[in-house]
Amino acid sequence: MKTILNTLLLIILNFTGTFNAQKTPLDTLNYLKQFEINKAQYINKPLSILLNNMTAIKPKTHWGDSNPNNKNAVVSTMFNFCEKYYTFNNAITMRITWDISFPRSEVEFPQNNNNFYYTNEEKLFYQDKIVKDISVYRR
Repeated sequence: MKTILNTLLLIILNFTGTFNAQKTPLDTLNYLKQFEINKAQYINKPLSILLNNMTAIKPKTHWGDSNPNNKNAVVSTMFNFCEKYYTFNNAITMRITWDISFPRSEVEFPQNNNNFYYTNEEKLFYQDKIVKDISVYRR
């Protein structure tokens, strides 16, 4: 009788784990597109507001984008939501254009020091930057 109860308990626990494991995966592109669609809520506001509302996923890497006329000024930043290895192939990107550009030298050290990964250091750096535009796309 004891072995039957133990077997039943194991079967129940196995099914419970299986049901919990079958959660719907996040559709990253559609999730991030909602921020682009609702960008009026974030334009002319600090990036921290957008990041605080982004609860399902956070940026993993960041890449500064220079002004074509001035390579030393960052006008936008591309945030990717996948590991760095995958950022060059079909990656989902959120490009934030900044209201005021800033010197590349301000972001170069943390970017190189953290190997382009988005860490707390970058979060602190970007949080007060004012958003001018948001676009989301797959590269």
